[in-house]
Amino acid sequence: MSPLLIQLESLSGTGERWNSALRAILQHTATESGTIHLIGSDGQLHLETSEGIPPFVLDKVRVVPIGKGMAGLAAERGEPVSTCNIQTDSSGDVRPGARATGMEGAIALPMLDGDRVTGVLGVANRSERNFTDSEQELLLEAGRTLATWAATR
Repeated sequence: MSPLLIQLESLSGTGERWNSALRAILQHTATESGTIHLIGSDGQLHLETSEGIPPFVLDKVRVVPIGKGMAGLAAERGEPVSTCNIQTDSSGDVRPGARATGMEGAIALPMLDGDRVTGVLGVANRSERNFTDSEQELLLEAGRTLATWAATR
């Protein structure tokens, strides 16, 4: 088991587990900002915690519809959505408001409890970055751990 997953397991019963988990994920993946969204009873993604996201951007991402933006697409598809550079992405997966973060390399990953998406984990860097297959797998595993927490909140 990776050091990150061991650390996440140790946080599962703590009161600040979401904030602490996101900080641990950012540290272990050398990323600078991130969010954790959970699917609410209304079927939309609701921001649980964030780190390094400008306040004016937070207002826009507090509630994210499934299928909109990187987080919404990751939830809809049940698979990671990434871009090497948010600022120049032309795939259609990145919403124009995401450019206001100042980030470039980013990935949003579904938090999976079996096949069920319970939320989305997103991390980003200020510089271009392609996340490797092993980094994506680590983040998906972290998301699976977080998904178990979402079931018990």
